Amino acid sequence: MGITVQKFGGSSVGDAARIRRVAQLIVDAKRAGNHVISVVSARGDLTDELIVLSQQVSTTPPRREMDMLLSTGEQQSVALLAMAVDALGEEAISFAGAQIGIVTDSFHTKAKIKNIDPTRIIEALEAGKIAIVAGFQGVDENSNLTTLGRGGSDTTAVALAAVLNADVCEIYTDVDGIYTADPRIVADARKIERLSYDEMLELASLGAQVMQARSIEFAKKYDVAIHVRSSFNNTIGTYIVREAAEMEGIVVSGAAVSKDEAKIALRGVPDKPGIAASILGGFASHNINVDVIIQNTSEAGLADMSLTVSKADLPDARSVAEALVVDLGASGFECDENIAKLSVVGIGMRSHTGVAERMFSALAEEGINIQMISTSEIKISVVVDEGLADKALMAVHRAFDLQNSPF
Repeated sequence: MGITVQKFGGSSVGDAARIRRVAQLIVDAKRAGNHVISVVSARGDLTDELIVLSQQVSTTPPRREMDMLLSTGEQQSVALLAMAVDALGEEAISFAGAQIGIVTDSFHTKAKIKNIDPTRIIEALEAGKIAIVAGFQGVDENSNLTTLGRGGSDTTAVALAAVLNADVCEIYTDVDGIYTADPRIVADARKIERLSYDEMLELASLGAQVMQARSIEFAKKYDVAIHVRSSFNNTIGTYIVREAAEMEGIVVSGAAVSKDEAKIALRGVPDKPGIAASILGGFASHNINVDVIIQNTSEAGLADMSLTVSKADLPDARSVAEALVVDLGASGFECDENIAKLSVVGIGMRSHTGVAERMFSALAEEGINIQMISTSEIKISVVVDEGLADKALMAVHRAFDLQNSPF
């Protein structure tokens, strides 16, 4: 028998009717002759509701206690789904992350998986059972519950698919695949049939909210075949696969915008060797990911450095910036939460020129100013005013004719 790993997002199990539908999908996969492991997120908006509740009782809730709180959402989902599968005549067993040996580091609220012991899952499968696993969570080496950050259930599913050498990892969501842009913003966005790991990794890290970036890293490293599809219909979705030669014919595969961005500008920083490393090391020591970085040399041997971080990390980033100003003798710092990051992605950029010019011209025609620029081999990102983000996304989507892309 083959092994299929399925992942169901919160919208897929938002109420009893949806839980029963998901249970039927799981049972159908089992009766088609597969060993089935289903990874499940918390129902609907439960995680957001728990976050709001925590903020009502504490302005700075301890991260360890946040993990204790947030991990309960997935545990509700797996128990309810196991009950629904049982009602359809198949035997299922639910597991919390700790029960199947998902061991993480100790960075609470955004832990990373270190090891998985699949023994209990394998025993369940060999006994003919369906394994229903709580996504988004694990346990550190001191037996503390941990969570894997937003979208962490994707990482759980892909990691399990890797360790079990599954035939496929199916990511069920409330959309029927990956689109050239967010269809809620760009009405004529098109579904993409196939994307490379690298393209999906860039899109996931740049604002496309269908999958967590870290899950794509796992998939690429262990060559896990991913199929992103809808839990509400049987339509073929988007396959995320290794790069193929024909993919390079498409210059830009997709565009994404992220409004979960903030900019920190350190002013009057000494312009000498080692300062940039000290600044970035300060943020890294607090597990804060820094993205776009620009350094401008000013007068009298001083420089300004601007960088972007996630809005969720901004409170910690402010504290780091305050300490850096004192330690480095800088003149001060500023924060701007009213920004967004707009990106275009495509492996065809490696062999085609003029991509940046076309993107920048499209933004200029709409009167949209570019604040920062970042590039890689297959990506161009710019920072723009948050209020113009949707307009900017539509402009670059038209500029690259993505609505007519040959996917």
